[in-house]
Amino acid sequence: MAMTFDYKVRDQSGSLVEGTLDGDSMALVVRRLREMGYMPISVTPRSAVNMKTEIRIPGLTDRVKLSEVAVATRQLSAMVDSGLSVVRSLTILASQVDNPTLGKVLNEVHADLEQGMSFSAACAKHPKVFSHLFCTLIQAGEAGGNLDEVLASLANTIEKQAQLNRTIRSAMTYPAVVLAVMVVIFAAMIIFIVPVFKNLFTTLGGSLPAPTQYLIDFSNLITSIWIIPMLLAFFGGVYLIRRWSKTESGSRKWDAWMLKPPVFGPLFHKVALARVIGTLSSLISSGVPILESLDICAEIAGNRVIGDVLIDAKNGVREGRPLADPLREHEDLIPSLVVQMVEVGEKTGALDTMLAKVAQFYDQEIELTVENLTSLLEPALTIFMGIGVGTMVVCLYLPMFDYIKLIH
Repeated sequence: MAMTFDYKVRDQSGSLVEGTLDGDSMALVVRRLREMGYMPISVTPRSAVNMKTEIRIPGLTDRVKLSEVAVATRQLSAMVDSGLSVVRSLTILASQVDNPTLGKVLNEVHADLEQGMSFSAACAKHPKVFSHLFCTLIQAGEAGGNLDEVLASLANTIEKQAQLNRTIRSAMTYPAVVLAVMVVIFAAMIIFIVPVFKNLFTTLGGSLPAPTQYLIDFSNLITSIWIIPMLLAFFGGVYLIRRWSKTESGSRKWDAWMLKPPVFGPLFHKVALARVIGTLSSLISSGVPILESLDICAEIAGNRVIGDVLIDAKNGVREGRPLADPLREHEDLIPSLVVQMVEVGEKTGALDTMLAKVAQFYDQEIELTVENLTSLLEPALTIFMGIGVGTMVVCLYLPMFDYIKLIH
């Protein structure tokens, strides 16, 4: 069955041409366009275009996930390694990706390459899709003539980052969901159930036990007009804290505090170390200078305190000191294992290999920590929910014992 395809092509003079063409499949349309002397940029079924246009929501559906960038990088690496040019590979890749935003970006990068721009510079024009790390590694691959190897290494790095993000989300999702359910249950009891008992106690008369009276007073407060200014004050406080945490001094204090909680602090610390060490290994193995590598790692650390340590280490290396020496001065943030492996790597000339082993160790530590955290949180949150609901029920039924005694 013939379908209508929208296409974008470039003619022999390099001009962009858009139009529609009927065909039984996308492959046949692409072949026909080539026979006509055009270089296809994108070929999309008309129905698919209409559907995507109808449901597109700016800021939500036009985002590009890190996992999608990882898959595209892996495919690009395979095509370049097989002998295809980057320009040709981007043409094929842009027609295969499912995310229309990513496809559009790839087409724009392809157009910039045809105009003589370097691959890294073309990617740098899209910072929301291609990070500074991505562009730096691509630039190193272009300079070293090993772009296929750099793309494979970059794909591994991005995949590890995506996996790390999924691990953190999985660790935070369960307690967040349970806490949300607890809030809903307690709110329902306070708003709907406690007022029923309050009316009953008012009808029966008499004094109420202190726990019951406190619960009723709290219910009266929640169901009164005062809840509106209380909610406004709460959300206003959250907004101000978020604004403060994005300032220069506030972000450092916030990130330092994030490393201190007894349960999640060590996890966040390991995540920052795994991200920094793995990225530093990839940068060094790709030929990026150590000073620039430390700068990039400080940016992607996700924690300003860890980033400051890397900046301090960079200054030490600039002064001619081994990397292990300035890292050793921050034993509270950089474990001795990392320092020792860096020292061995510098002495043997295999710093990237040693860092890769340390990064692998911390990846395994994070997975184990998340598993243990989940196994501990499940019973703890269940018990906490039971205690909370049980306490409310006991508070509501305490006056019943006095009324039963009076009846007898």
